[in-house]
Amino acid sequence: MKRKLLLVALLATTTAAFAADGPQIKPWGIYLNYVDTAQKPGDDFFVYGNGGWLKTAKIPSDRSYAGVNLEIDKQNEARLKTIIQDLTTRKDLSPEETKLRDLYNAFVDQKAIDAAGLKPAQADLAHIAALKTLDDVARAMSDPALSLDGPFAMYIAPNDKHPTAYAVDLTQSGLGLPDRDYYLRNDKEIVSTRETYKKYIAQMLGFAGVKDAGARAAAVFKLENDMAVVHWAAEDRRDPDKTYNPMTVADLQKLAPQFPWAAYVASAGISPNSPTGPRVLIVAEKSAFPKLAAIFAATPVAVWRDYLTVRYLHGFASYLPKTIDDANFAMYGQTIRGQKVQLDRQTRGIHLLDDSMGEALGKTYVAKYFPPEAKAKARLLVDNMMKAYEADIKTLSWMTPATREKALNKLHHYMLKVGYPDKWRDYSALTIVPGQILQDTKNATVFEWNRELKRIDNPVDRTEWGMTPPTNNAYYNPTTNEIVFPAGILQPPYFDAKADDAANYGGIGATIGHEISHGFDDEGAKYDYDGTLRDWWTPQDKKNFQAKTDAIAKQYDQYEPLPGIHIKGKLTNGENIADIAGLVVAHAAYHIALGGKPAPVLNGMTGDQRFYVAYAQSWREIRSAGTTRAQLLSNPHSPAAYRVNGVVRNDNGWYAAFPQIKAGDKYYLPPDKRVPVW
Repeated sequence: MKRKLLLVALLATTTAAFAADGPQIKPWGIYLNYVDTAQKPGDDFFVYGNGGWLKTAKIPSDRSYAGVNLEIDKQNEARLKTIIQDLTTRKDLSPEETKLRDLYNAFVDQKAIDAAGLKPAQADLAHIAALKTLDDVARAMSDPALSLDGPFAMYIAPNDKHPTAYAVDLTQSGLGLPDRDYYLRNDKEIVSTRETYKKYIAQMLGFAGVKDAGARAAAVFKLENDMAVVHWAAEDRRDPDKTYNPMTVADLQKLAPQFPWAAYVASAGISPNSPTGPRVLIVAEKSAFPKLAAIFAATPVAVWRDYLTVRYLHGFASYLPKTIDDANFAMYGQTIRGQKVQLDRQTRGIHLLDDSMGEALGKTYVAKYFPPEAKAKARLLVDNMMKAYEADIKTLSWMTPATREKALNKLHHYMLKVGYPDKWRDYSALTIVPGQILQDTKNATVFEWNRELKRIDNPVDRTEWGMTPPTNNAYYNPTTNEIVFPAGILQPPYFDAKADDAANYGGIGATIGHEISHGFDDEGAKYDYDGTLRDWWTPQDKKNFQAKTDAIAKQYDQYEPLPGIHIKGKLTNGENIADIAGLVVAHAAYHIALGGKPAPVLNGMTGDQRFYVAYAQSWREIRSAGTTRAQLLSNPHSPAAYRVNGVVRNDNGWYAAFPQIKAGDKYYLPPDKRVPVW
C-alpha cells in the first residue's frame, strides 16, 4: 500500500558544508580547499564550488552515490546503530523498545533465515499458486499482508478538494522496472537492463520451483510491457487537476468494467460506503484505467500467478534466504542503480526499523541528537525565510493585488513542523515475534494499513508526520499546507546552530526556502491556503505565472546529463522552480539576519560569496550512471550539478556576488532571460 506522494526533496536535499582538516572558514562553514579557483564560476559554478572534492571523489562500493547526503546518511546510520546496540544490552526495555530489538535481531540473523529456507513464505506462495479466478487475483493484489503489485495501486490520503477528509486514492502501477521508459526506450543501456530483467524474472520463478521458467518469464515480461505502453508518462502525472477524478465503486465499474473493483476494494478492508454515502475513490490516470483493466481481463490467471510470485519474492527478498536476496540485489542494486555490493546486514536492519517503527526509534534519536537550541535556531531561520518570502510576494511586479492578497494568505497559513512530532505514534497493536522476520515485516505492513483504515472516516489528522525524525530529507504537503523538517536533516554537517549565517542560509536556508516555494510552484500553486485544490488566481496572473514556469521548463530541457538523455523540463519543473525561488529568498533572508550590518569578509570571501559557495557545496554529490538514468527518466528532481548551475544563473544576486561572470560564459543569462518567478 503506497502512501500519498509528497512534494519532497527526495534523495537530494540541500546542505551546508562542514568543517574538516585543512583551511576553512571558522568556526564552521565552507571547504576552502574544495573551491576550484581555476574554474570560471560562470562556466560551471558546481565545479567552482566543488572541484577540489570532485578530483578525488569516489562512490563507495556499497552505495550508488557519494557526497554530503551520504555523509549525513552515514552519520545518522551510526547514531541509530548506537541506539540499537544499547537496546541489545539493556535489561529494562519498554514493550516498544523490546519490539525494536527483536525486529532488528531477527533481521540480522542471516543464518536462521537461510536455515528456514522458503518455509516461512510457503503458505503465501501456495496461496498465490492456488488462485483460480481473476477475482481471486484482484483480491490477492490488494491484500495488505501480501504487499503485492498489480495494474493499480491503492492508498489512503487527504482528499485534495476536501482536505479535512480522507479518500482512497487509486493510481496506475504494476511495473517491475523503475518507469515505463525502461520498457519503451531503446537506448543501449536500457535494452541491456531489460534483457537482464527478463533473466531475473525467470530466476525468481525458479526459486519458487516453477517449471519452464524461461517461457513463463517471457509471458510475465510481456504483461508488464503491455501495462507500460498504456501508462501515463511521469510528467503528465504531476498535474493535480488531471489526476483528480472522484468516483464511487459503481463509477469505477462503469469506467473500467473488466476489473473486479468490488473484490479488490473489499479485500483491502475498505467498505464501499462511508457514513455520508458511497465512498469516494480518487482515480489518477483516468484514461489509462480502462486500458489496464482490459489487459487485466485478457491475461490468463496462470500468467498473473507467475507475475504475483515474482512480485512477492521481490518484495520480501530481504527476509528470505541469501540466494534470493542476492539475486534481487543483483537486479535492482547492481544493474539498475550501479551499486557494486549490498549494504551490510546491520545497516539494512537500521533502515528496516526506521521504515517499520520509525517514530519509536525517533524518540530516542531526538533525545540524544537534537537539542532544544538546534530546534530554536532552525525556527529562527524559518521565520526569517517567511519574512523574506512575504516581502518578495508584496513586491512582485507581475502579480495583481487580488492574487497577491491570496498568496499572502496562503503563506500566513503555513503549518511548520520542526524536528519531531508533538504526538508519538502508538505501536502497541503491532506484534513482533522474536526470530520470525518474514511474519514480523508482514505484521508491520498490516499494522500501518489498519492504522490508516481505522481512521478513514475521521477528520484528517494534521499532526501526523510523513517522515520519521531520523530522516535526512524535508517536504511540503499541499493538502495540509505544511513544511516539515525532520531532525535528521537539521544536523551538522547540514545545519549547525553555531555556524556562520552565510553557510546556514546558503545551505539549510535554501532547503527551507525550497520547501516554502513548493506551495507556489506549478503544482503547489493550484492549492489554496487551506489545502484545497482550487483556482485562486486571476486569469492574467495565471497567464503570467504559466509563461515563467514554461520558460524554466525550456531551460532545463536543454540539459543533457547522460548522452541521449535530457532532463525532462516538465517532469522536474516543480522542483526546479522551488530550487530557484528557494535560493533567491534564502539570499534575502540572509540579509535580514544580518540586520542591515555588512557581513564580515572571511578568508577573502564576502558574505554573499560564502552564501553562494555554501549553496554549491550543499549539492556536492556524484551518482552512478544507473542511478542518474533512473532519476532522469522518472524522478522529479534534476541531478545535483543542475540544481546548482541551472539555479544560480537565474538569480541576480549570484551575478552581483561574482562580478567576473560575463556574457559568453556557459551559464550566463542576460537579465531579461533570467526567471526567478518568486
